[in-house]
Amino acid sequence: MRRLHAPLSEYTRFGLGGPADLLVDAASAVEFIDELRSAAAPHIVLGGGTNLVVSDDGYRGTVLRYTGRAIEHVGQTIRVESGADLEDLVRYAVSNGLAGLESMMRIPGWVSGAVYGNAGAYGQSIHETLARVEIWDGTERRWLSNAECGFTYRASRFKQNKHWIILTAEFTLRPGDAAALAARAEEIRATRDEKFPPSMKCAGSIFKNCLFDHLPEAAQRRVPEKLVRDGKVPSAYFLEQVGAKGEVRGGIQVAEYHANLLYNAGGGTAAQVVELIDELKGRVAREFGFALEPEVQFVGFVDRVSY
Repeated sequence: MRRLHAPLSEYTRFGLGGPADLLVDAASAVEFIDELRSAAAPHIVLGGGTNLVVSDDGYRGTVLRYTGRAIEHVGQTIRVESGADLEDLVRYAVSNGLAGLESMMRIPGWVSGAVYGNAGAYGQSIHETLARVEIWDGTERRWLSNAECGFTYRASRFKQNKHWIILTAEFTLRPGDAAALAARAEEIRATRDEKFPPSMKCAGSIFKNCLFDHLPEAAQRRVPEKLVRDGKVPSAYFLEQVGAKGEVRGGIQVAEYHANLLYNAGGGTAAQVVELIDELKGRVAREFGFALEPEVQFVGFVDRVSY
């Protein structure tokens, strides 16, 4: 599929973003690589658009998406094309009695983005069950082991090597009871739907949680001990302390019930998202002496590192 002047607001969960000069979707790896090779500069590769803030001016170039969605398994190994919805992968694993991905239920987006950002929730991160990844590195298709992906908290080597395009992922899971896994996944679905309703135009948490050991000592002393879990502190704690809840910039709002949730209430703009992110980041820096790190990626902005 090729679409001229495609409004990127239709391809992002925020529902924001101006047009791309050209949008190209390819459902097979061979077709996608051919499109990528022939794409004029500038060009970028997007996934499900759930974690993106796209400029109101759009993107002056070509946006490519690999939309292959096939999922299959042999024994305890699942192979999935990177254009598959992460939730479809979770449901597939659960229904086949394979454990290790159920805590990912309702994390929006495609498998490609989940691997790229080492997505996770409720004490699980996707790298824990990932065996290997097939990529296009600009020259050839090849497989990377888990270790070669360089996973850290909400990060991977793909963020430093943006020309590495994720095509396929393999997961090694463990046997589990399908009914028990389904119950756990449903519990997580209900919890996430209450916090992040599927109809809400948001990117989930806007800032990464904070590694406690990386915080300034003065900030560490102010964090209640009970909030430190697995070595991390919710960014929402710091945002609450600086009055983030309920903040509004035009059509963009911070949820009244969650200080780390920004959403498009209607009529919002990407510029307003960026303005509010910068305002909240500045407040925390002034109060606690460190900078929150956005979890979202940016496209089409000249004044910040883009996706």
